[in-house]
Parts: sequence; structure tokens; C-alpha cells
Amino acid sequence: MTTLDIIRKPVEAELKAFDEFIERQFTAEGELLSSMLQYALSSRGKGIRPLLVMLSAAMNEPVRGASLGRRPCLAAMLVEMIHVASLIHDDVIDESDTRRGRPSVNARWQSHKAVILGDYILARNMNLGLQSGQYDLVAHICGAMSALCEGEVLQGDCADKHSMTRKSYLDIVYKKTASLIGVSASSGALAVGATRDKVARMRQFGEALGMAFQIQDDILDYTSSAKTGKPAYNDLREGKITLPLLCVLERMGEERQAEVIARLVRCHEDPAAMEYLRLIVENEDGITSAIGIMRSYLSQAIELLSEFEPSDCKTALIELCAYVGERDQ
Repeated sequence: MTTLDIIRKPVEAELKAFDEFIERQFTAEGELLSSMLQYALSSRGKGIRPLLVMLSAAMNEPVRGASLGRRPCLAAMLVEMIHVASLIHDDVIDESDTRRGRPSVNARWQSHKAVILGDYILARNMNLGLQSGQYDLVAHICGAMSALCEGEVLQGDCADKHSMTRKSYLDIVYKKTASLIGVSASSGALAVGATRDKVARMRQFGEALGMAFQIQDDILDYTSSAKTGKPAYNDLREGKITLPLLCVLERMGEERQAEVIARLVRCHEDPAAMEYLRLIVENEDGITSAIGIMRSYLSQAIELLSEFEPSDCKTALIELCAYVGERDQ
């Protein structure tokens, strides 16, 4: 299986410069806020978004070394800190106690402090972006923030009503995940002065990759052996209808759909109801169907790279697509 370490190799120097940039820029006054900030930033996960920025920048750079400039670091900072803040807020909304195998910020410092930390990271991020004077990057990236909020509201509304359509599900995935991954890919190209067509193509590539990434996340939620750092079947406990269950529901009659939804409502307190739904998804090809849809997005992403010249970075982006489809964490 392709690993992230292999995928990162063409831009190791750029990612090192990015990490140093974050360490210099993201500080806070006061012992408590500093501790919270350090805790949140010490486990930023796989770093898919800054990796995409740097690979896109290096693949599209007009002259060798342009991807090591300040603009790609700034673009990577903007997308990554929006992502970090959104995860902190998500954990508060979902009342999640863990994030990547350790206590979430809200579990460690309570929800109201976690909200403040997420707001601080967003405010610091925007301040740094505006102070840089790189207004094209700031405007290009920060439009994704409103999409994140829209997706969260739509997801919450569907969960409250215990209803979901294929259109609503894909809209949520696009807004909550794919939109930011899309601007991660396009902002790298924009940062080094790529043409408008190439910036647009990179955005489409990132969006297709982001759709696949989130669908794979939803598939892994049904996999007890996955190493996501969260309990298995968490979406069922929260009453969320994601693609594996949705694929099964779409093939059911109204009466059986109503029975399944009634059990979904009880999942947070009834292990038997959760096991019933898990087995339905597993035995009625919900996971297999979701995998097929996820792979179709990966195929779209790879096809969008076909017009770019061969390079180590293009190969790494294709390998990243393979990684997304194969990952178990």
C-alpha cells in the first residue's frame, strides 16, 4: 500500500518549511490558551490539505523552487487552520470525547473553552492572511468557510429529522469536506502563478478527491478494524445516515425504511439496534455500493490530472488518490 511518507517525498522541503512557518506564526498569550493551542496543533492528523497545496504548487511552478516561497506556506496555513478549527467545533457539536485516539479539546477543557479556541485559531488565521497582503489567496480560500458552516447546518437538520437523500448527502460531503480540499489543491497552483485553467482544474481534482476522502471516512465508520481514533459505528450512535446505510435504504420499500429509521433513532442507547443496522449495511451490500461510488470519484480525480506534464509531483498526486481509496485510518 502507498504510504503518506512516500507521497510526501517530492515536497519534503516545502512541508518542513510549512511546519516551521506554523510554529512561528501560531502562538498565544496566557498559559491556558497557549497550552490549548499547542495541544490542538500537536496532532493535526495526516496533513492532507497542506500536502495538496505543496504538491500542486510544485507541479505547477513556472521555475524550480517557486513552491518554497512564502505564498505556498501562507496558502497551506490558511486551509489547514480552517480545517483544525472546524474539527474543534465539530467535536463540540457532536459531543465527541476523542479525536485521533486522544481526548478532544472539549473533553479536556470543556466545550465553551473549545469553542473559544476554535474561534481564536480562525481569527489568528484570518489576521495573518490579511496582514500578508496576499488578498487573492485569502479570498480564494476563505470562501470555503461559509460552505463548511452550510454543510454542518444541513447535516444537523438531516440528523434531527432522521432523513437523508442522495442529493443532500453529496451536498453535505461537498460542503463539509470536498470544498476545502478543492481549494487546497487550487491554492497551491494559484500561489505560484499558474494559469486560470490550471487553477480551475486543480480545484476540480481536489473536490473529486475530497468527495472520495469523506465517503471513505463514512465507510471506515462501519469497520471495527479501522484506525480512525474514534469508536466504530459512531455515525450510527449519532443518528447520521451516511452513504453505506443510504445505499441500502434507497433499495427498500417505505415500510421497511420506516422500521430501519425507528431503530436508528434508538442507536445512541440501544446496542441491539446498532448491531441490527450494522448487519443490514454489511449483508445488503451497503459498503460495497459505497466503495463503488468512492472509486468513481477517484477515477474522476486521476482523469483530471491527465493534461499535466509527467513529474514526481503528478505521480505523488496519483498515489495520493490510491492512498485515499486504500486507507484504514
